[in-house]
Amino acid sequence: MVTASENERLTRVGAGTPLGELMRRYWQPIAPTAMLDDDPVRKVKLLGEELVLYRDRSGTFGLIKPRCGHRLVHMRFGIPEEHGLRCPYHGWCYDESGQCTETPLESPGSRLKERVNIGGYPVQELGGLIFAYLGPLPAPVLPRWDFLVWPNAIRQIGLTIIPCNWLQCHENSADPYHNPYLHGHFFKYILEREGALEGRAQDSATHRAYTSIRGVEGHDHVVVERDRYGFRKGIQFTVEKGAESDRVQWFPYNIFPHYSRGAGGLRTQVNMRIPLDDERTYHISYVLYHAPGVQAPVQDTVPYYWHPIHDEHGKPVLDYVLAQDIAAWWSQGPITDRSRENLGATDLAIIEFRRLISEQIEAVEQGRDPLNVFRDASSVPDCIELEPRIGSANAPRNSQVAGYRNQFHRGYYRDDVDRYGPATELASQLMRAAEGSPVPATP
Repeated sequence: MVTASENERLTRVGAGTPLGELMRRYWQPIAPTAMLDDDPVRKVKLLGEELVLYRDRSGTFGLIKPRCGHRLVHMRFGIPEEHGLRCPYHGWCYDESGQCTETPLESPGSRLKERVNIGGYPVQELGGLIFAYLGPLPAPVLPRWDFLVWPNAIRQIGLTIIPCNWLQCHENSADPYHNPYLHGHFFKYILEREGALEGRAQDSATHRAYTSIRGVEGHDHVVVERDRYGFRKGIQFTVEKGAESDRVQWFPYNIFPHYSRGAGGLRTQVNMRIPLDDERTYHISYVLYHAPGVQAPVQDTVPYYWHPIHDEHGKPVLDYVLAQDIAAWWSQGPITDRSRENLGATDLAIIEFRRLISEQIEAVEQGRDPLNVFRDASSVPDCIELEPRIGSANAPRNSQVAGYRNQFHRGYYRDDVDRYGPATELASQLMRAAEGSPVPATP
């Protein structure tokens, strides 16, 4: 059982809190790069801190504190200059470090600007995302995870803000046993209630609801393994319990501290659960589509989209996989009181994940770098490949479950968050090309 004080250590993300200090050791994705094409100056929040993200006219990114050092006007309304961001009120200009570089209405010889620094944080762009580092300097190396740099792929980025703490979102990825009910029986029930079961789940051999229900036949126990980048979890199946063979079925891999990465077949999804503050999570669904032997179209920019939690009538959206997860997370309340839980044997991976977080918090408290903080750029590969590898046919899940995600061109895009994405039809074309025979697109 997690005590109330332990729960505080695992959930609170403000500066000076144990978890907040751990999270500040990592580069955090803060926005899709394409978001600054729509508006080059953005008000953002990360780890409880209000900030302003901008791109100046030279293409330099900046992330600075939100208030001008003169009269405290919000820099959300700043004017991008060739170098820096200018306050609209009296024209004071700031560079990406937060240093004031101009006070145009002061006397020509004034040195006032030299004394004013509102503060800023390092930012870098990689894979269509802008990453920010809010921790002590020098900043570590930004890891080039395989999904961010893998060539010959189509990408798109789904965004939503979930009204609950990051941990109840990310613990889901350490729980392989939620599939038969949340994505099985519950999914089937939702489609039945909406009168859509016949139209959406005609093939019970491949539809996610049915494959999830069948997904625990012959299960014995949960298994978890740590490695150099995080951990993976799975379910042990045995002949004794009714399975066709003794095997471990692995589920998406956890990159510490808050990425969950699947792979296998034509689609790789990475879910990122970024704490905005104690009670809100910035959820990023980073998806790439890849087909060995098929040339993917070149994207000038990685598109992004927002997906809703509620429909136009205020009812929760529940008829696709990620929406079911999201409802399970926020329905626990803003911050789950884990001291009231009653965990079972199927929760072993969740217990192990919480233990891992606690260990990494202690590492920071003792002055050591936590897991996945890299200091030596020469020792970090240009592409950090994880298992299972992108492009591998060995999916981390049951092949039927992974299979529906390889058949978006047959209508299964409706069962995933991709249904809102601007690049989903392009991905469907790639899947049709990989299949080797033309399949009509599903409207």
